[in-house]
Amino acid sequence: MSDQHPSHFLKWTTIGVVLFLNLPVWIIALYAFTTDEAAYTFPLPGLTTQWFGVAAERADFWAALGLSLRVALVATLAALVLGTLAAAAISRSRFFGRESVSFLLLLPIALPGIVTGIALRSTIGFFDIPFSYWTIIIGHATFCIVVVYNNVIARFRRTSWSLVEASMDLGADGFQTFRHVLFPSIATALLAGGMLAFALSFDEVIVTTFTAGQQSTLPIWIFSQLTRPRDRPVTNVVALFMILLTTIPILLAYRLTQGGDGSEARR
Repeated sequence: MSDQHPSHFLKWTTIGVVLFLNLPVWIIALYAFTTDEAAYTFPLPGLTTQWFGVAAERADFWAALGLSLRVALVATLAALVLGTLAAAAISRSRFFGRESVSFLLLLPIALPGIVTGIALRSTIGFFDIPFSYWTIIIGHATFCIVVVYNNVIARFRRTSWSLVEASMDLGADGFQTFRHVLFPSIATALLAGGMLAFALSFDEVIVTTFTAGQQSTLPIWIFSQLTRPRDRPVTNVVALFMILLTTIPILLAYRLTQGGDGSEARR
């Protein structure tokens, strides 16, 4: 009987932690349907879906959504290429400063976002680069690369390189070996890393604030709407949409990293 008490305690503790972490999300979802446009009151005075239509008619919302999607896609593609190349170099090469390079690759995601943002803004200003769509991508790529790098290097370390050597011994060139031997073994790691990188880029606000200039991505748009009390229901609708859009790739990436496939997802 005494052995059952710790399990019950841990079970209810876990339930409490999950509720605590997800309660704000449920509050956002609840007040996306309220009829009161200016205040958070409970119980809700009524339920309505009119704010979804209002949000769909906002041109500024669609512009911000389009910019966020374009930035996330390009930043993810850049991270997939650069993160994979970095992982291959670190896992297969031995050179002076190798561990230092590995540490520097992980540093952008370990530092507070505001530190990374200030560093990027200072660098952009030092080189007199105008703030644009591309400066946002550069900022996002700095931490998206880390996610891809972590997944791919973990897979490389679990890949039997005797298969690569056998492929080369049988006459395959470097591209054929990558296509038929290496790529199939790291495909799920690339997919998981890419989806996590997309989700990270899409909902990033701190680094974006320092690199966007006058442009407005969707997280910045939501942040700016908080100063407009009568737009709160519309803001909640957009936030709910954003939560759903970023949750899907995170869940898929989580599924891909299960089952002993050797990949590791890290945010």
